[in-house]
Amino acid sequence: MSLLPHQLELLSPARDADIGIAAIDHGADAVYIGGPAFGARAGAGNALPDLERLIAHAHRFHSRVFITLNTILRDDELEDARRMAWQVYGAGADALIVQDMGLLELDLPPIQLHASTQTDIRTPEKARFLQDAGLSQIVLARELTLEQIAAVRAATDAERCTLEFFVHGALCVAYSGQCYITHAHTGRSANRGDCNQACRLPYQVTDDKGRFIAHDKHVLSMKDNNQSDNLRALIDAGVRSFKIEGRYKDLGYVKNITAHYRTLLDEIIEQRECSASPLARASSGSTRFFFTPDPDQNFNREFTDYFVNGRKDDIGAFDTPKTPGRPIGWVTKLGADFVELETTDPATLLHNGDGLCYYDLQKELVGLAINRAEPASPHKPGQWRIYPKDAVAGLKDLRKGLEINRNRDMDWVRMLDKKSSERRIGLWAQLAEIPSGFELTLTDEDGYAASARAAQPHQPASDPARGEAALQEHLGRFGGTIFSVHGIALKFSQPWFVPASVLNQLRRDAVVALEAARAAGLQRLPRAQPVEPPVPFPEDTLTYLANVYNHKAHDFYKKHGVQVIAAAYEAKEEEGEVSLMITKHCVRYSLSLCPKQAKGVIGVKGTIKADPLHLINGKEKLTLRFDCKPCEMHVVGKMKRSVLNQHLQDMQAQPLQFYRTRPQA
Repeated sequence: MSLLPHQLELLSPARDADIGIAAIDHGADAVYIGGPAFGARAGAGNALPDLERLIAHAHRFHSRVFITLNTILRDDELEDARRMAWQVYGAGADALIVQDMGLLELDLPPIQLHASTQTDIRTPEKARFLQDAGLSQIVLARELTLEQIAAVRAATDAERCTLEFFVHGALCVAYSGQCYITHAHTGRSANRGDCNQACRLPYQVTDDKGRFIAHDKHVLSMKDNNQSDNLRALIDAGVRSFKIEGRYKDLGYVKNITAHYRTLLDEIIEQRECSASPLARASSGSTRFFFTPDPDQNFNREFTDYFVNGRKDDIGAFDTPKTPGRPIGWVTKLGADFVELETTDPATLLHNGDGLCYYDLQKELVGLAINRAEPASPHKPGQWRIYPKDAVAGLKDLRKGLEINRNRDMDWVRMLDKKSSERRIGLWAQLAEIPSGFELTLTDEDGYAASARAAQPHQPASDPARGEAALQEHLGRFGGTIFSVHGIALKFSQPWFVPASVLNQLRRDAVVALEAARAAGLQRLPRAQPVEPPVPFPEDTLTYLANVYNHKAHDFYKKHGVQVIAAAYEAKEEEGEVSLMITKHCVRYSLSLCPKQAKGVIGVKGTIKADPLHLINGKEKLTLRFDCKPCEMHVVGKMKRSVLNQHLQDMQAQPLQFYRTRPQA
């Protein structure tokens, strides 16, 4: 068990310890972060001392830290991965997020295991299997609808397994763990944390006869995920952990988006406080923000709620993979070295360093960075003259009347560079007289209590009212701690005078004791025990899509009844054309060429078929095949000969050990 069924967990990303600490301070109940190695974001690793610093801070609020160990591993990497698991466990980490089932066959520490989104959990059967195999929290595929999430919840045990779902951030167009384009074209591997983001490239789309369907469109690039309006429905469907994407994102993004979802979840918790099934935060305290969170202020490709409420035709960011920002006004005049703008809202202020952009005549996004901004007229609010960093003459298709967006507001950036939140745990204080002096007892909102005593003669207060006010003031000074006082009670037989120095020392000693009591009371998340005898895997045959890259993973699936187990795509055994990406996104549907869309349209019925299409980017050519029964698209291609040749050279120079089904050449 990890979360109780009524607890909601806000799970934030952290590129490093400082960003993780900021996430905690902005209300995260848990943070996920890369360990020293083997995380699915290459270059986002963290040293043990930094992890220890983050974990110590998180645990003060009973927030948790999850370590990503979610790549597929070769046989020669398993020992290092096992050793790292023990190291992060020793550092106090609360869970490992894993993809490779071979890890479950190793001598791991008694740390809780979570199933990464890379395990591709789309069905109730797969979710139930992972729960029974010992995974305590599972990250569902982003493509699931509310009904499908509810079906997974119905098939699993809420007391044993928490459902986690991505609610914000960049979207992988492929089912996670089912994308091999990077490896086919470069030899790098998305399943090993090294994606080249081929989905963000522009493509020509042609049919089987070579006719152009779309020109230079980013047809595999999705808008960004935003489930702000669906949180209540996701809770009702059974989601309890709400995950923000972004282990490459900067400090401002993590602060802002964590604060945004903290605010929304707290509103829901408060609204349901008196309901038949009340909800609660998964960690301690409350958070106050010194700004108003706004997801539009961060980099985004515009937003979509993807498939949560069913298939929609506007989920793609086909024109650009960049952030278009918000419309703020239009061009009124062009000069040799300046541009004049009129803002839609006269109160809008432009700043030196702001980022502006616009769409050219080909609907490509063109950036326009402000070097200097000044009002064009002191008598006309909303009129601005800006001097771009780049030459005005080189700004393609910039013209009078053109709408201008802002995608970087330096005032916002500078605001988030400062202290922007305060997280506190509420407590109640009681000062009582004891024979030897006085005792201060602090009891926090979680029920933890601690006391401190001071030997001090009992001296009657000369001015009781003034003396009590002084006591309240000195005892209420918790500003330098993680606590805030809700109430102070005095348990005296008569008004006593207590020196300020004594009160301050009592408060400091009691806070230290209370933090120690909280630390002692934090229990490590238990490791779930797999069901015995081992439950059968839902299928008895696994293709390369199962990502089995080491013999321990093979042993795991064999133990669970799988008869035929192919090697991972990275083993280089799939040299012909295969599905390099499987997606719920359908290019035909998005371009209004889906046969299902044409049903019932007079004169169209039967004329539109789901024939293959082709994607072309330079010398790269991929085929799109459409599986209409499950409503999925397969991006088909094969491994480059140069990748295979490089692999042979690498194996001769330094033989690697991994799972194969065929004899080594």
